[in-house]
Amino acid sequence: MKEISVAHLVKSEDLNHHGTLFAGRIAEWFVEACFIAACDLIKKPENIVCLKIHGLEFRKSATKGDIIKIKAKVVLTGRSSIKTYAKVYKNDEEEPILEGFATFIHVDEEGKPVPHNVVLPEPENEEEMRLREIAAQLR
Repeated sequence: MKEISVAHLVKSEDLNHHGTLFAGRIAEWFVEACFIAACDLIKKPENIVCLKIHGLEFRKSATKGDIIKIKAKVVLTGRSSIKTYAKVYKNDEEEPILEGFATFIHVDEEGKPVPHNVVLPEPENEEEMRLREIAAQLR
């Protein structure tokens, strides 16, 4: 599965009252990266809307000057749904500080779900199979 990468520099305006990266800001960046991954597959961003963010768990904080890297990919498609998975890293650390899933829906001009007619290839490895199985259980 194709993976996209997005990076952000943590600036003063991204911080909360504790001086760490505001959860709302990193959630915004997370959704943005997942949206870009979905658009890379569908090619029509005007027809994709976010339905749900699944299980974001913040494992570590980030502070001003840190570079946040987000790696996102589509892991499952349904009739009109597109489920993405992303990992968020800080600087050059190997362990993600955040990971989770987001579901998007392909819609028409009135915002009604419509088929996107995209079928993903079979998973190439155990990790892709595991992510697809988890995504299939998300509601």
